[in-house]
Amino acid sequence: MTGNIVYIKNMVCRRCIITVANVFKENGITPMSVELGKVMLVEPVERDKMEILREQLEDYGFEMIDDKRLRLLEQIRVGVIEYVHNPESLEKMNLSEYLQDKCHYEYSFLSKLFTEMKGISIERYYIAQRIELVKELLVYNELTISEMAYRLHYSSVAHLSGQFRSVTGLSPTQFKRLKNHPLRPLDEI
Repeated sequence: MTGNIVYIKNMVCRRCIITVANVFKENGITPMSVELGKVMLVEPVERDKMEILREQLEDYGFEMIDDKRLRLLEQIRVGVIEYVHNPESLEKMNLSEYLQDKCHYEYSFLSKLFTEMKGISIERYYIAQRIELVKELLVYNELTISEMAYRLHYSSVAHLSGQFRSVTGLSPTQFKRLKNHPLRPLDEI
């Protein structure tokens, strides 16, 4: 926690935001805002109440982040997830600009930190997130592969298919035919 901001690991979707907000509200604390990875408070919370919040958040699979490097790592991770799941952001700026904007550090520093702490590059993580989204869209059969390629700003269907095959070992069509679709939770990627 830094001042009136509580940083939280493993928030990856709107349901996470709702769950975290509810944990705070159930403890008599109404946050100013709750976003992926952080909760903005009106005023600092007492230490004993903070420990109760920490335990309750852990019950849901979340974790408060106290270390500055871990907070920045989580900001990068959340930034990549937001970037992938908001295709309109793809039109405005590239990933490195988006992360610089979000984290307020040079991309080269963010990239080095991420690779050092996660063992993979931001680019590889970004590709893994994109492919996981493609897998989800294939399972739900909402879009054609060419619509996915367009929506996710791939240069072509062949580019999407090639990247999909290199990550999963299957073509999108082969994946779609599987009876058991191996989807991974975003916080485990």
